[in-house]
Amino acid sequence: MVSLCGCGREVTDDFIPIVSFAPIELNLSLPANNNLQLDGGSRALSGGVRGIIVYRINASTYAAYERNCSYRPNEACATVDVHSSGFFMTDACCGSNFSFTDGTPTGGPAWRSLNRYRTQVSGLTLTITDEVIN
Repeated sequence: MVSLCGCGREVTDDFIPIVSFAPIELNLSLPANNNLQLDGGSRALSGGVRGIIVYRINASTYAAYERNCSYRPNEACATVDVHSSGFFMTDACCGSNFSFTDGTPTGGPAWRSLNRYRTQVSGLTLTITDEVIN
């Protein structure tokens, strides 16, 4: 008699919602975007499913992540915020942590990356579109 045991983490989960939104243009010289003028700075915006977190990797590279947690994304509390340290993103509901570098989970039950939106910098304007690039 052969017995098989799946002793790993649960890899089934709800579909991560995606919604269309008009391109978001941020003037990086405005005071509201001061945090985005320094590497490692971030800002939360409305848009997407539950909002967007924008993170500055360097002067020409920004990442924009959906705030809807990738673990059980349809739960009412599945919302990602910037951790108080400013070094990673976290969902207080499930306890998952995510990297600013690529949105991958670094702790907790999440096993999928956060949805990342396309960004483009032109002069002092950062444009975020609803195209998911991961």
